[in-house]
Amino acid sequence: MKNRFNNITSKEWLPFQKSWLKFSNFENLYRDNVRFFMKFDDEENSPNLLYVGDQTGEKLIKNVAKSEGAQLFFKEDIPKIDKIQFVIFDYFNTISEVNSIEKYNEIKSQLLQILNSINEKIIHRKFVVVFIRNVEKNGRYFPFAWDLAKNLKRAFSLKDEKIGCLETSTDANNSKFFQTDESVFYSLYFRKDENSLLNFSTVDFGYFENNQQINSNFNSNQKIRSWYILKPKPRNKDEILHPAKFPEELIEIFLPLFTKKSDNVFDPMCGTGSTILCSLQNNRNGYGVELSEFFYKIANERCSTFLSSINSQNATQKNLKFKILCKNARKINKTDFPKFDYIFTSPPYWDMLNMKGAEGQVRRKEKGLKLNYSDDTFDLGNINDFDLFLNELVEIYFEIIKNLKPRGYFTIVIKNIKKKGKNYPFAWDLSLKLQKELILLPEVFWLQDDIRIAPYGYFNTWVSNTFHQYCLTFQKP
Repeated sequence: MKNRFNNITSKEWLPFQKSWLKFSNFENLYRDNVRFFMKFDDEENSPNLLYVGDQTGEKLIKNVAKSEGAQLFFKEDIPKIDKIQFVIFDYFNTISEVNSIEKYNEIKSQLLQILNSINEKIIHRKFVVVFIRNVEKNGRYFPFAWDLAKNLKRAFSLKDEKIGCLETSTDANNSKFFQTDESVFYSLYFRKDENSLLNFSTVDFGYFENNQQINSNFNSNQKIRSWYILKPKPRNKDEILHPAKFPEELIEIFLPLFTKKSDNVFDPMCGTGSTILCSLQNNRNGYGVELSEFFYKIANERCSTFLSSINSQNATQKNLKFKILCKNARKINKTDFPKFDYIFTSPPYWDMLNMKGAEGQVRRKEKGLKLNYSDDTFDLGNINDFDLFLNELVEIYFEIIKNLKPRGYFTIVIKNIKKKGKNYPFAWDLSLKLQKELILLPEVFWLQDDIRIAPYGYFNTWVSNTFHQYCLTFQKP
Protein backbone atom coordinates (compact mmCIF):
# COMPACT_ATOMS: atom_id res chain seq x y z
CA MET A 1 0.00 0.00 0.00
CA LYS A 2 1.36 3.42 -0.99
CA ASN A 3 1.76 5.92 1.84
CA ARG A 4 0.08 9.11 0.63
CA PHE A 5 0.24 10.90 3.98
CA ASN A 6 3.84 10.84 5.22
CA ASN A 7 7.12 8.95 4.85
CA ILE A 8 7.06 6.69 7.89
CA THR A 9 6.56 2.94 8.11
CA SER A 10 3.72 1.04 9.75
CA LYS A 11 5.98 0.46 12.76
CA GLU A 12 5.88 4.20 13.48
CA TRP A 13 2.35 4.83 12.21
CA LEU A 14 0.35 2.53 14.47
CA PRO A 15 1.76 3.66 17.85
CA PHE A 16 1.03 7.29 16.92
CA GLN A 17 -2.64 6.38 16.49
CA LYS A 18 -3.04 5.76 20.22
CA SER A 19 -4.81 8.77 21.76
CA TRP A 20 -2.40 9.14 24.66
CA LEU A 21 1.35 8.99 25.10
CA LYS A 22 3.83 8.84 27.93
CA PHE A 23 5.78 12.06 27.57
CA SER A 24 9.58 12.07 27.74
CA ASN A 25 10.77 15.37 26.23
CA PHE A 26 9.65 18.06 23.81
CA GLU A 27 12.28 17.37 21.19
CA ASN A 28 10.91 13.85 20.75
CA LEU A 29 7.37 15.20 20.78
CA TYR A 30 8.20 17.68 18.01
CA ARG A 31 10.01 15.02 16.00
CA ASP A 32 7.17 12.50 16.22
CA ASN A 33 4.68 15.11 15.04
CA VAL A 34 6.88 16.45 12.24
CA ARG A 35 7.54 12.94 10.93
CA PHE A 36 3.86 12.03 11.06
CA PHE A 37 2.24 15.16 9.62
CA MET A 38 4.79 16.17 6.98
CA LYS A 39 5.53 14.48 3.65
CA PHE A 40 9.07 15.14 2.50
CA ASP A 41 8.90 13.63 -0.99
CA ASP A 42 5.96 15.78 -2.12
CA GLU A 43 7.02 17.23 -5.47
CA GLU A 44 4.34 19.94 -5.43
CA ASN A 45 4.80 21.22 -1.89
CA SER A 46 7.95 22.21 -0.04
CA PRO A 47 8.39 20.73 3.45
CA ASN A 48 7.69 24.06 5.17
CA LEU A 49 7.17 23.97 8.93
CA LEU A 50 5.94 26.93 11.00
CA TYR A 51 6.67 26.99 14.74
CA VAL A 52 5.19 29.41 17.29
CA GLY A 53 6.43 28.98 20.85
CA ASP A 54 9.01 30.05 23.41
CA GLN A 55 12.80 30.33 23.02
CA THR A 56 13.43 26.95 24.62
CA GLY A 57 11.14 25.29 22.10
CA GLU A 58 12.76 27.18 19.22
CA LYS A 59 16.12 25.60 20.02
CA LEU A 60 14.60 22.12 20.08
CA ILE A 61 12.58 22.52 16.89
CA LYS A 62 15.71 23.72 15.10
CA ASN A 63 17.37 20.39 15.93
CA VAL A 64 14.34 18.48 14.66
CA ALA A 65 14.02 20.47 11.44
CA LYS A 66 17.71 20.07 10.67
CA SER A 67 17.72 16.30 11.24
CA GLU A 68 14.44 15.64 9.41
CA GLY A 69 14.98 17.98 6.46
CA ALA A 70 12.10 20.38 7.19
CA GLN A 71 12.34 24.04 6.18
CA LEU A 72 11.69 25.83 9.46
CA PHE A 73 10.00 29.21 9.83
CA PHE A 74 9.04 31.31 12.84
CA LYS A 75 6.33 33.91 13.39
CA GLU A 76 8.44 36.77 12.03
CA ASP A 77 9.04 34.79 8.81
CA ILE A 78 5.35 34.51 7.87
CA PRO A 79 5.39 37.21 5.13
CA LYS A 80 8.02 35.32 3.13
CA ILE A 81 6.41 31.83 3.36
CA ASP A 82 4.61 30.58 0.26
CA LYS A 83 3.01 27.31 1.44
CA ILE A 84 2.90 25.63 4.84
CA GLN A 85 2.66 21.87 5.36
CA PHE A 86 2.46 21.80 9.16
CA VAL A 87 2.04 24.32 12.00
CA ILE A 88 3.07 23.82 15.64
CA PHE A 89 1.82 26.13 18.40
CA ASP A 90 3.52 25.28 21.70
CA TYR A 91 1.88 27.03 24.67
CA PHE A 92 2.76 24.37 27.26
CA ASN A 93 5.06 26.59 29.34
CA THR A 94 3.38 29.88 28.49
CA ILE A 95 -0.07 28.84 29.66
CA SER A 96 1.31 27.41 32.92
CA GLU A 97 2.32 30.93 33.96
CA VAL A 98 -1.01 32.55 33.07
CA ASN A 99 -2.72 33.92 36.18
CA SER A 100 -5.71 35.75 34.72
CA ILE A 101 -8.46 35.26 32.16
CA GLU A 102 -7.39 38.51 30.51
CA LYS A 103 -3.89 37.16 29.84
CA TYR A 104 -5.27 33.93 28.44
CA ASN A 105 -7.62 35.85 26.16
CA GLU A 106 -4.62 37.75 24.79
CA ILE A 107 -2.90 34.47 23.92
CA LYS A 108 -6.09 33.11 22.33
CA SER A 109 -6.60 36.25 20.28
CA GLN A 110 -2.98 36.28 19.08
CA LEU A 111 -3.18 32.61 18.05
CA LEU A 112 -6.33 33.17 16.01
CA GLN A 113 -4.80 36.26 14.40
CA ILE A 114 -1.79 34.21 13.31
CA LEU A 115 -4.03 31.47 11.92
CA ASN A 116 -6.03 34.06 10.02
CA SER A 117 -2.85 35.51 8.52
CA ILE A 118 -1.57 32.11 7.35
CA ASN A 119 -4.89 30.56 6.36
CA GLU A 120 -4.23 30.98 2.63
CA LYS A 121 -0.72 29.57 3.02
CA ILE A 122 -1.68 26.32 4.77
CA ILE A 123 -2.03 23.52 2.23
CA HIS A 124 -5.50 22.00 1.90
CA ARG A 125 -6.06 19.06 4.29
CA LYS A 126 -2.87 19.75 6.23
CA PHE A 127 -2.71 19.96 10.03
CA VAL A 128 -2.18 22.42 12.86
CA VAL A 129 -1.31 21.18 16.37
CA VAL A 130 -1.52 23.12 19.64
CA PHE A 131 0.25 21.92 22.80
CA ILE A 132 -1.53 23.34 25.83
CA ARG A 133 -2.74 22.38 29.29
CA ASN A 134 -5.54 23.19 31.70
CA VAL A 135 -4.45 25.06 34.82
CA GLU A 136 -5.44 25.00 38.51
CA LYS A 137 -4.69 28.01 40.70
CA ASN A 138 -5.79 28.45 44.32
CA GLY A 139 -8.92 26.36 44.09
CA ARG A 140 -9.94 27.67 40.65
CA TYR A 141 -9.73 25.44 37.60
CA PHE A 142 -9.27 26.94 34.15
CA PRO A 143 -9.90 24.55 31.22
CA PHE A 144 -7.87 26.68 28.82
CA ALA A 145 -7.35 23.75 26.44
CA TRP A 146 -11.08 23.12 26.04
CA ASP A 147 -11.94 26.76 25.51
CA LEU A 148 -9.14 27.18 22.97
CA ALA A 149 -10.16 24.00 21.13
CA LYS A 150 -13.75 25.19 20.78
CA ASN A 151 -12.53 28.58 19.50
CA LEU A 152 -10.20 27.03 16.93
CA LYS A 153 -12.95 24.59 15.97
CA ARG A 154 -14.78 27.60 14.53
CA ALA A 155 -11.87 28.14 12.13
CA PHE A 156 -10.48 24.73 11.19
CA SER A 157 -11.89 21.23 11.60
CA LEU A 158 -11.18 19.70 15.00
CA LYS A 159 -9.84 16.27 14.08
CA ASP A 160 -8.52 14.83 17.31
CA GLU A 161 -6.82 15.19 20.65
CA LYS A 162 -3.93 13.34 22.20
CA ILE A 163 -3.25 13.29 25.93
CA GLY A 164 0.39 13.72 26.95
CA CYS A 165 1.16 12.01 30.26
CA LEU A 166 4.16 13.30 32.18
CA GLU A 167 6.09 10.85 34.33
CA THR A 168 6.98 13.69 36.72
CA SER A 169 4.45 15.90 38.42
CA THR A 170 4.15 19.11 40.41
CA ASP A 171 4.63 19.11 44.17
CA ALA A 172 1.56 19.04 46.38
CA ASN A 173 0.48 22.40 47.74
CA ASN A 174 -0.96 23.00 51.16
CA SER A 175 -4.52 23.35 49.94
CA LYS A 176 -8.00 22.66 51.24
CA PHE A 177 -9.23 22.12 47.68
CA PHE A 178 -9.24 19.09 45.43
CA GLN A 179 -6.13 18.97 43.23
CA THR A 180 -4.41 16.63 40.83
CA ASP A 181 -0.68 16.61 40.15
CA GLU A 182 -1.24 18.41 36.78
CA SER A 183 0.82 15.78 34.95
CA VAL A 184 -1.06 15.94 31.63
CA PHE A 185 -1.27 18.21 28.63
CA TYR A 186 -3.26 18.28 25.40
CA SER A 187 -2.11 17.94 21.80
CA LEU A 188 -5.04 19.42 19.88
CA TYR A 189 -5.15 18.64 16.16
CA PHE A 190 -6.96 20.75 13.57
CA ARG A 191 -7.11 20.40 9.80
CA LYS A 192 -7.74 22.94 7.10
CA ASP A 193 -10.25 21.17 4.88
CA GLU A 194 -13.58 21.44 3.09
CA ASN A 195 -15.40 21.56 6.45
CA SER A 196 -13.36 24.44 7.88
CA LEU A 197 -15.59 27.38 8.85
CA LEU A 198 -12.72 29.92 8.75
CA ASN A 199 -14.18 32.00 11.58
CA PHE A 200 -11.18 33.49 13.39
CA SER A 201 -13.02 35.67 15.92
CA THR A 202 -12.75 34.86 19.63
CA VAL A 203 -15.63 33.64 21.76
CA ASP A 204 -16.06 33.31 25.53
CA PHE A 205 -17.91 30.02 25.90
CA GLY A 206 -18.35 30.38 29.68
CA TYR A 207 -15.82 27.85 30.94
CA PHE A 208 -14.50 30.28 33.55
CA GLU A 209 -17.75 31.49 35.09
CA ASN A 210 -18.24 28.83 37.79
CA ASN A 211 -14.90 27.27 38.68
CA GLN A 212 -14.12 28.39 42.25
CA GLN A 213 -14.16 25.42 44.63
CA ILE A 214 -15.89 25.81 47.96
CA ASN A 215 -13.67 25.13 50.95
CA SER A 216 -14.59 21.64 52.09
CA ASN A 217 -11.48 21.19 54.25
CA PHE A 218 -10.25 18.78 51.63
CA ASN A 219 -7.22 16.80 52.78
CA SER A 220 -4.34 18.03 50.62
CA ASN A 221 -2.45 14.80 51.33
CA GLN A 222 -5.01 13.06 49.13
CA LYS A 223 -3.85 14.82 45.97
CA ILE A 224 -3.97 12.28 43.14
CA ARG A 225 -2.45 11.77 39.72
CA SER A 226 -3.96 13.23 36.58
CA TRP A 227 -3.79 9.88 34.78
CA TYR A 228 -4.06 6.18 35.58
CA ILE A 229 -3.32 3.16 33.43
CA LEU A 230 -5.67 0.45 34.64
CA LYS A 231 -5.57 -3.22 33.76
CA PRO A 232 -8.73 -4.45 35.46
CA LYS A 233 -9.39 -8.06 36.23
CA PRO A 234 -11.39 -9.98 33.57
CA ARG A 235 -15.16 -9.47 33.69
CA ASN A 236 -17.37 -12.43 34.49
CA LYS A 237 -19.94 -13.84 32.07
CA ASP A 238 -22.72 -11.54 33.33
CA GLU A 239 -20.70 -8.33 33.41
CA ILE A 240 -19.35 -8.77 29.88
CA LEU A 241 -22.92 -8.60 28.59
CA HIS A 242 -22.89 -4.83 29.17
CA PRO A 243 -21.42 -3.00 26.16
CA ALA A 244 -19.80 -0.10 28.09
CA LYS A 245 -18.78 -1.10 31.60
CA PHE A 246 -16.12 0.74 33.61
CA PRO A 247 -14.01 -1.24 36.11
CA GLU A 248 -14.40 -1.23 39.88
CA GLU A 249 -10.68 -0.37 40.07
CA LEU A 250 -11.52 3.05 38.63
CA ILE A 251 -14.16 3.80 41.25
CA GLU A 252 -11.74 2.81 44.01
CA ILE A 253 -9.46 5.72 43.04
CA PHE A 254 -12.17 8.24 43.88
CA LEU A 255 -14.11 6.74 46.80
CA PRO A 256 -11.41 7.51 49.42
CA LEU A 257 -11.16 11.09 48.14
CA PHE A 258 -14.80 12.10 48.16
CA THR A 259 -16.43 9.79 50.70
CA LYS A 260 -15.96 8.21 54.09
CA LYS A 261 -17.29 4.98 55.55
CA SER A 262 -21.10 4.67 55.65
CA ASP A 263 -21.59 7.51 53.12
CA ASN A 264 -24.25 7.18 50.43
CA VAL A 265 -23.00 6.69 46.86
CA PHE A 266 -25.32 6.85 43.87
CA ASP A 267 -25.23 5.92 40.18
CA PRO A 268 -28.25 7.04 38.09
CA MET A 269 -27.38 4.76 35.16
CA CYS A 270 -25.79 1.89 37.00
CA GLY A 271 -25.70 -0.84 34.34
CA THR A 272 -24.45 -4.06 35.93
CA GLY A 273 -23.95 -2.30 39.28
CA SER A 274 -20.20 -1.62 39.40
CA THR A 275 -20.57 1.62 41.40
CA ILE A 276 -22.95 0.08 43.93
CA LEU A 277 -20.93 -3.10 44.37
CA CYS A 278 -17.64 -1.22 44.74
CA SER A 279 -19.26 1.10 47.31
CA LEU A 280 -20.39 -1.88 49.38
CA GLN A 281 -16.96 -3.47 49.13
CA ASN A 282 -15.48 -0.26 50.52
CA ASN A 283 -17.95 0.12 53.39
CA ARG A 284 -20.21 2.68 51.71
CA ASN A 285 -23.94 2.39 51.05
CA GLY A 286 -24.77 1.97 47.38
CA TYR A 287 -27.81 3.22 45.47
CA GLY A 288 -28.65 3.14 41.80
CA VAL A 289 -31.15 3.24 38.95
CA GLU A 290 -31.10 1.19 35.75
CA LEU A 291 -33.56 1.50 32.86
CA SER A 292 -32.88 -1.96 31.41
CA GLU A 293 -34.53 -4.76 33.35
CA PHE A 294 -31.89 -7.11 31.93
CA PHE A 295 -28.97 -5.21 33.48
CA TYR A 296 -30.96 -4.30 36.61
CA LYS A 297 -31.29 -8.00 37.49
CA ILE A 298 -27.55 -8.55 37.03
CA ALA A 299 -26.71 -5.53 39.22
CA ASN A 300 -29.13 -6.57 41.94
CA GLU A 301 -27.82 -10.14 41.95
CA ARG A 302 -24.17 -9.03 42.17
CA CYS A 303 -24.83 -6.78 45.17
CA SER A 304 -27.10 -9.25 46.96
CA THR A 305 -24.54 -12.02 46.52
CA PHE A 306 -21.79 -9.84 47.97
CA LEU A 307 -23.77 -8.81 51.06
CA SER A 308 -24.83 -12.38 51.77
CA SER A 309 -21.22 -13.56 51.58
CA ILE A 310 -19.52 -11.05 53.89
CA ASN A 311 -18.49 -11.92 57.40
CA SER A 312 -21.41 -11.12 59.69
CA GLN A 313 -18.91 -10.24 62.43
CA ASN A 314 -17.88 -7.16 60.45
CA ALA A 315 -20.22 -4.68 62.08
CA THR A 316 -19.63 -1.96 59.48
CA GLN A 317 -20.42 -4.14 56.50
CA LYS A 318 -23.24 -5.87 58.31
CA ASN A 319 -25.16 -2.59 58.47
CA LEU A 320 -24.52 -1.57 54.87
CA LYS A 321 -27.47 -0.80 52.64
CA PHE A 322 -28.04 -0.94 48.91
CA LYS A 323 -31.03 -0.24 46.74
CA ILE A 324 -31.35 -0.44 42.96
CA LEU A 325 -34.50 0.54 41.10
CA CYS A 326 -35.45 -0.59 37.60
CA LYS A 327 -36.54 2.83 36.48
CA ASN A 328 -36.00 5.65 34.02
CA ALA A 329 -33.53 8.11 35.54
CA ARG A 330 -35.85 10.93 34.42
CA LYS A 331 -38.49 9.69 36.88
CA ILE A 332 -36.48 9.48 40.08
CA ASN A 333 -38.43 10.83 43.08
CA LYS A 334 -37.02 12.51 46.17
CA THR A 335 -38.52 9.72 48.27
CA ASP A 336 -36.75 6.95 46.31
CA PHE A 337 -33.38 7.39 48.06
CA PRO A 338 -31.72 9.16 50.98
CA LYS A 339 -29.47 12.17 50.35
CA PHE A 340 -26.32 11.35 48.41
CA ASP A 341 -22.79 12.14 49.56
CA TYR A 342 -21.27 11.27 46.20
CA ILE A 343 -22.41 10.42 42.67
CA PHE A 344 -20.28 8.31 40.33
CA THR A 345 -21.60 7.39 36.90
CA SER A 346 -21.02 7.09 33.17
CA PRO A 347 -23.56 8.18 30.54
CA PRO A 348 -24.37 6.38 27.31
CA TYR A 349 -22.09 7.46 24.47
CA TRP A 350 -24.94 8.98 22.47
CA ASP A 351 -26.23 6.47 19.87
CA MET A 352 -22.79 5.14 18.97
CA LEU A 353 -23.67 1.58 20.00
CA ASN A 354 -26.53 1.59 17.50
CA MET A 355 -24.33 2.67 14.61
CA LYS A 356 -23.24 -0.07 12.25
CA GLY A 357 -19.49 -0.44 12.21
CA ALA A 358 -19.04 1.26 15.58
CA GLU A 359 -16.02 0.18 17.55
CA GLY A 360 -16.60 -3.23 19.12
CA GLN A 361 -19.91 -3.90 17.36
CA VAL A 362 -18.58 -6.64 15.11
CA ARG A 363 -16.76 -8.46 17.91
CA ARG A 364 -19.77 -8.33 20.22
CA LYS A 365 -22.08 -9.55 17.46
CA GLU A 366 -19.81 -12.51 16.78
CA LYS A 367 -20.01 -13.44 20.47
CA GLY A 368 -23.79 -13.06 20.60
CA LEU A 369 -23.60 -10.17 23.08
CA LYS A 370 -25.89 -7.14 23.37
CA LEU A 371 -25.06 -4.35 20.94
CA ASN A 372 -26.84 -1.53 22.78
CA TYR A 373 -27.96 -0.51 26.26
CA SER A 374 -31.63 -1.24 25.60
CA ASP A 375 -34.38 -1.01 22.97
CA ASP A 376 -36.40 1.40 25.12
CA THR A 377 -37.43 4.55 23.24
CA PHE A 378 -36.73 6.56 26.42
CA ASP A 379 -33.13 5.32 26.50
CA LEU A 380 -30.70 8.22 25.93
CA GLY A 381 -28.58 5.87 23.83
CA ASN A 382 -31.36 5.73 21.25
CA ILE A 383 -31.54 9.49 20.57
CA ASN A 384 -30.13 10.34 17.13
CA ASP A 385 -29.60 14.11 17.47
CA PHE A 386 -26.48 14.99 19.49
CA ASP A 387 -27.71 18.33 20.86
CA LEU A 388 -31.02 16.80 21.94
CA PHE A 389 -29.17 13.89 23.56
CA LEU A 390 -26.83 16.28 25.41
CA ASN A 391 -29.62 18.52 26.67
CA GLU A 392 -31.67 15.54 27.86
CA LEU A 393 -28.67 14.18 29.76
CA VAL A 394 -27.98 17.55 31.40
CA GLU A 395 -31.59 17.86 32.55
CA ILE A 396 -31.39 14.40 34.15
CA TYR A 397 -28.20 15.35 35.98
CA PHE A 398 -29.64 18.66 37.18
CA GLU A 399 -32.60 16.81 38.70
CA ILE A 400 -30.34 14.22 40.34
CA ILE A 401 -28.04 16.75 42.01
CA LYS A 402 -31.03 18.14 43.90
CA ASN A 403 -30.58 15.06 46.10
CA LEU A 404 -26.79 15.56 46.42
CA LYS A 405 -25.70 17.13 49.69
CA PRO A 406 -24.23 20.67 49.53
CA ARG A 407 -20.47 20.58 48.82
CA GLY A 408 -20.88 17.00 47.65
CA TYR A 409 -19.02 15.69 44.62
CA PHE A 410 -20.13 14.21 41.30
CA THR A 411 -17.79 12.23 38.98
CA ILE A 412 -18.66 11.31 35.39
CA VAL A 413 -16.66 8.85 33.26
CA ILE A 414 -16.92 10.03 29.66
CA LYS A 415 -15.02 10.38 26.40
CA ASN A 416 -15.23 12.55 23.31
CA ILE A 417 -16.91 10.97 20.31
CA LYS A 418 -15.93 10.50 16.67
CA LYS A 419 -18.80 9.79 14.30
CA LYS A 420 -18.73 9.70 10.50
CA GLY A 421 -15.57 11.77 10.25
CA LYS A 422 -16.70 14.44 12.71
CA ASN A 423 -15.41 15.02 16.23
CA TYR A 424 -18.01 15.71 18.94
CA PRO A 425 -16.29 17.01 22.12
CA PHE A 426 -18.82 15.31 24.40
CA ALA A 427 -16.76 15.70 27.58
CA TRP A 428 -16.07 19.39 27.03
CA ASP A 429 -19.63 20.21 25.99
CA LEU A 430 -21.12 18.38 28.96
CA SER A 431 -18.72 20.15 31.35
CA LEU A 432 -19.71 23.52 29.94
CA LYS A 433 -23.42 22.91 30.42
CA LEU A 434 -23.04 21.45 33.91
CA GLN A 435 -21.09 24.50 35.08
CA LYS A 436 -24.36 26.40 35.18
CA GLU A 437 -25.09 24.64 38.49
CA LEU A 438 -21.89 22.81 39.43
CA ILE A 439 -18.26 23.77 40.01
CA LEU A 440 -15.71 22.21 37.68
CA LEU A 441 -12.70 20.49 39.28
CA PRO A 442 -9.48 19.20 37.62
CA GLU A 443 -10.03 16.22 35.34
CA VAL A 444 -8.44 12.78 35.74
CA PHE A 445 -7.80 10.39 32.85
CA TRP A 446 -8.44 6.67 32.75
CA LEU A 447 -6.02 5.30 30.15
CA GLN A 448 -6.48 1.96 28.41
CA ASP A 449 -3.34 0.13 27.31
CA ASP A 450 -4.70 -3.36 26.69
CA ILE A 451 -6.71 -2.76 23.50
CA ARG A 452 -5.54 -3.59 19.99
CA ILE A 453 -4.87 -0.54 17.80
CA ALA A 454 -7.03 -0.35 14.67
CA PRO A 455 -5.35 1.20 11.58
CA TYR A 456 -8.02 3.84 10.86
CA GLY A 457 -7.06 6.01 7.87
CA TYR A 458 -3.87 4.01 7.42
CA PHE A 459 -1.47 5.76 4.97
CA ASN A 460 -4.16 8.28 3.98
CA THR A 461 -5.00 10.44 6.98
CA TRP A 462 -4.83 10.46 10.76
CA VAL A 463 -7.59 9.16 13.01
CA SER A 464 -6.55 8.09 16.48
CA ASN A 465 -7.88 5.17 18.52
CA THR A 466 -9.60 6.69 21.55
CA PHE A 467 -7.96 4.92 24.47
CA HIS A 468 -8.47 7.64 27.08
CA GLN A 469 -11.58 8.53 29.06
CA TYR A 470 -12.21 11.60 31.16
CA CYS A 471 -13.15 11.36 34.80
CA LEU A 472 -14.85 14.72 35.22
CA THR A 473 -15.53 15.78 38.78
CA PHE A 474 -17.81 18.60 39.93
CA GLN A 475 -18.69 20.07 43.29
CA LYS A 476 -22.17 21.14 44.32
CA PRO A 477 -22.20 24.67 45.82
